[in-house]
This record gives sequence, C-alpha cells and structure tokens, in this order.
Amino acid sequence: MAGSPPAAIVASDRFPTGPPAETLQRVVARLFEFQEVLGGLDAIGVASFGPVDLSPSSATYGCLLETPKPGWSGTPILRPLEEAFGVPVVLASDVEGAALSEGLSGAARGLESFVYITVGTGIGAGVVSQSRLLRGLLHPEFGHVAVPRRPGDDFPGVCPFHGACLEGMASGPAMAARWGMPAEQLTGPTREAALALEAQYLASGLRSLVYTLAPERIVIGGGVGLTEGLLPLVREALATELAGYPGIDWFTNPSFVAPAALGAMAGGAGALVLAATASSQYR
Repeated sequence: MAGSPPAAIVASDRFPTGPPAETLQRVVARLFEFQEVLGGLDAIGVASFGPVDLSPSSATYGCLLETPKPGWSGTPILRPLEEAFGVPVVLASDVEGAALSEGLSGAARGLESFVYITVGTGIGAGVVSQSRLLRGLLHPEFGHVAVPRRPGDDFPGVCPFHGACLEGMASGPAMAARWGMPAEQLTGPTREAALALEAQYLASGLRSLVYTLAPERIVIGGGVGLTEGLLPLVREALATELAGYPGIDWFTNPSFVAPAALGAMAGGAGALVLAATASSQYR
C-alpha cells in the first residue's frame, strides 16, 4: 500500500505469504513499482506478523523471533528494505499497525488509550496509551496470556508453545480443531455453543487488559473477532468476569468493546501511519 494516511492511498497490492526470500523479494519489487508511481518514497512503514524484535539495542533488531510460521524464524525484515531504498523504515507488529490506523480514522478515533485486538489465525494486541504505542522489550503478546480452562473443557489447545493459552483456545485454528470446521461454517446449536465458549475465553483475556491497562476502549477485529453475534456475547461474558469490580460503569458500556471499522485495510493503513510518523511519537 502506498500513499499517505488516513485516506490518500495511491496504490495497493495483496499477495499470500510464501517462503521468506521469495516473499521479501516480491515486497521489494512491488515497492520499487510504487516508488515509480509516487516519484519517490519518503519513508517505509512495515506492520509485520510476529513476534518481531523491535528493540533497537538488540542484535536481532528488525528480525522475526521464534514464530510458528514455517521458515520465518530469524528472518530479517528491516535490513533488506533499508538497503534497497535508503529511506527511514519504521517497523511495528501487524496489530500495532492496525491499532494506529483504528486510532487515526477508525473505531478508536479521538481516544488516547485503547487496545486493538485481532482474533483470527492468531490472537494479538496493539496497545496505545497516551496516544503512544505501548511496548517493553517486545510488543505485547496478548495471544499467549494464560486463561482459566472452562469447566468440562478438555480441549488441549493448538498453540505449539503453550497449548492452552488464549490463542491456543480461541484463535481461528483452535475453533476449527475443536469443532471440526472453521468458525464461518458453523451453524445451528453447534454455532451457538461455539460462540458462547469463544466469548468466555476472550472475556477472560479482556479482563486482564481491563485490570492492567484500563483502556478507554477495546477494539476487536479479525475474521473470528468480527463473527456476527460474537461481540454481544463477549460484552456479556466480560461483565460476568469483572463481577462489578472496580465499580466503573465504563467497562460494561456497550461501546467499550467495539468492532473494528477498517477491516482488512487496517494493517496496511497502519503501515502508512508508521511511515508518515517516522520521527514522531509512534516510533
């Protein structure tokens, strides 16, 4: 995607992720084409799947860490782009990029503190606090927090690292493994049971966010996250999880857990925000 945020998109493209070298070569080639269209690039923003090393002081800065995506662990993301184009390259996780775009022109517009969560192939979160991305040594890894197992649930989870973490219990692959088909194909009583259980696991994760970050809003996106009928169940389950504590009605207001507004455009639009703010507070 090339242009400037929030809406001036001049060119865009989408292709599946393949082997690292092939995919990165294709990205570089496409960016050279964008450069021809634009007459030059001022900066490049990258919103990458993770986990990715975002610490400039680290020897593996700009590289993917131990990722379940086959063949990608240790792949440098930042260096090939810096060497090819010689412009500032700003790197963030894909959900951080989506969070920035939702904050600029989507479901969190005008808010200073919010969390964007994607629930799909994996589960991830981008956290904005006081209008800045919140990080430590790493971007938040919300999908791998521990969640209490629901009574009677013996599903082992699908996370290759933790088994029954939030992602292992509530991601798209987890739902497909548990119910024998993807979430979008479920129907009737099976669909109702699946969404109810999904909402309970997600609410357990959201409870942790409420008590550690107290955001103004939680925005949920992703193919599973935006399943019709799921978010009302999540709001209801979250109210049960919070059990009246700390007594702030804001966290049980229907607008507190909101659907993402930008859909599949969020990550790419977030990369544009990163490029446009290469030297600002978002870096």
